Amino acid sequence: MPSPERFHGILAPVLTPFRADLAPDAPRLVAHCRRLAAAGVDLAPFGTTGEGNSLSCEEKIELLERLVEAGIGPRRLLPGTGACALPDAVRLTAHAVARGCRGVLLLPPFYYKPVTDDGLFASVAELIERVGRAELRVYLYHIPPVAQVGYSLALVERLVHAYPGVIAGLKDSSGDWSHTLALIERGFDDFRVFSGSETFLLRNLRAGGAGAISATANATPDALVTLYREWRSERADTLQDALERTRAIFQRYPMIAALKAFIAESTHDPEWERVRPPLTPLSAGQRSELFAALREERSRS
Repeated sequence: MPSPERFHGILAPVLTPFRADLAPDAPRLVAHCRRLAAAGVDLAPFGTTGEGNSLSCEEKIELLERLVEAGIGPRRLLPGTGACALPDAVRLTAHAVARGCRGVLLLPPFYYKPVTDDGLFASVAELIERVGRAELRVYLYHIPPVAQVGYSLALVERLVHAYPGVIAGLKDSSGDWSHTLALIERGFDDFRVFSGSETFLLRNLRAGGAGAISATANATPDALVTLYREWRSERADTLQDALERTRAIFQRYPMIAALKAFIAESTHDPEWERVRPPLTPLSAGQRSELFAALREERSRS
């Protein structure tokens, strides 16, 4: 029987707001997480969309503290704790476990290329052993289009067998549905497979997957939750098509900047447009095009 302790459904890889001095803006982050949680999604801070690799360990630890202290339930949190430096990954993971987070999202160490499955296995195994907590739940983060280092099917199987119960699932941001499907069809015991985009959400659920951890959940959480709840209904394909059209609009632009522009517009808070270098915000022209396309899509729905 599937464990309720494992994540399922829709998670938002939460955007990170920044102040004028480029320090993380904890109050805005808390407010955004509250809005998302109220819409029915769980929260995955410090991932790709959250500019996690532009944040220091200290910043991530402080932000996680602020979220929990503000009443964001740690059982709804799946913070990104992967890092190229093993001690950093261990420190972040141990902190997340100590604060009661239901799991961590583990990006592989990605700087050195190529690395072998043996090397990646050793990295994950060393992290698990050093954290040394029975309640640790690791969700692997497979994003080879960006990291260029990923978790192969053989490596996932080896990790699941070596650490049953600890290796709890995987976010597949490969963009390759055949890879996601192969993971689902392996049938690992209570192993949750999430698509990294709502483009594959309906296929994921119909195949027996767990849901999606999607960047656009920052902007359209209600629509994603509706499809998750109604994926067996007659209108599921229509809901899926609408999600894909909206996703395609955001993907015409740098995704993080486009989503931040959307949040700035919808909250009437221009501070949200700020990104940390090397990223840059949308130009005025891009911003106008984005909102014109979104208005057109809304009028179609």
